[in-house]
Amino acid sequence: MTAILWLIPAALILGALGLAAFFWTTRSGQYDDLQGAAERILIDDDGPIVDEDETGER
Repeated sequence: MTAILWLIPAALILGALGLAAFFWTTRSGQYDDLQGAAERILIDDDGPIVDEDETGER
């Protein structure tokens, strides 16, 4: 019985902390552009990787 007396408030505090963290991330813009990040990873901006031996430079 005494375990329940401290487990219930602990669960409520942890739930409130999780909810506060969720609201903080939404206010900071964490979830604004979900599609852009998924498409940006597919865009290949970089040129090919060339070894130094192939170019003759050291």
